[in-house]
Amino acid sequence: MHRMMLGAALAAMAATGALAADLPDLGGREIVVATENTYPPLQFLDGDNNQIGWEYDAVAEIARRLNLTVSYDNMSWDAMIPAVSGGQVDMAMNGITIREDRLEVVDFSDPYMVSQMLMLVRGDEDRFDGAESFAADPDLLMAAQPGTTPFYVGVYDVLDGDEANPRIKLFETFGATLAALQAGDVDLVLTDSTAGNGYVAASDGALKIVGEPLGTEEFGFIFPQGSDLVEPVNAALADMAADGTLEALNRQWFFDYTMGE
Repeated sequence: MHRMMLGAALAAMAATGALAADLPDLGGREIVVATENTYPPLQFLDGDNNQIGWEYDAVAEIARRLNLTVSYDNMSWDAMIPAVSGGQVDMAMNGITIREDRLEVVDFSDPYMVSQMLMLVRGDEDRFDGAESFAADPDLLMAAQPGTTPFYVGVYDVLDGDEANPRIKLFETFGATLAALQAGDVDLVLTDSTAGNGYVAASDGALKIVGEPLGTEEFGFIFPQGSDLVEPVNAALADMAADGTLEALNRQWFFDYTMGE
């Protein structure tokens, strides 16, 4: 249903001339985009194992406007930035925070979304209600993926700044951190508001958010340094912002779409 509604909106824009005619035509060029499929509603697998989400729809629309042919390569977060920086894939989408250290090895698109870092816990959690009370209890454990924004926020904004702190349990995928939380092996997962609110909505009370947001982050697509895709993708994103497509995607995935349907 969500794809039909979005498709109708885009068709209406095209019919009224709202889509820009001066974007570059990349001639059907084939590109490979890496993703992890664990950040609803940005990108995830539905009940029929279909790859869906905000980023899939956004990239499909970028590809339509630029005349690109896209295929996807599912991989873990640890492998993603090295795969992009090494040129094994052309682009990655994974709710990736734009950070100075990452700009040393990859190029980012312009930001397509702003999100906040939240504390995701089990629905019956009553031992802490924010970062300060979590840090004060040495028995409480946090799950994170190494090298991610949640890892660094957990180390420096919640705990003591020690990246080897034994209270941080490392997992290869975000799905594994979530499974550890649900199993009671850890007590906290830090996540952006995009993914966190999606998981809470889908959990039927099994998960909740506690405390105040721990900061704001901007998301961008990543590319190998010097990629000639950055400029045309930025142009397409600007065009999609100008004609209301990004707003339509936000409405579709954050308001109209119900996790678990």
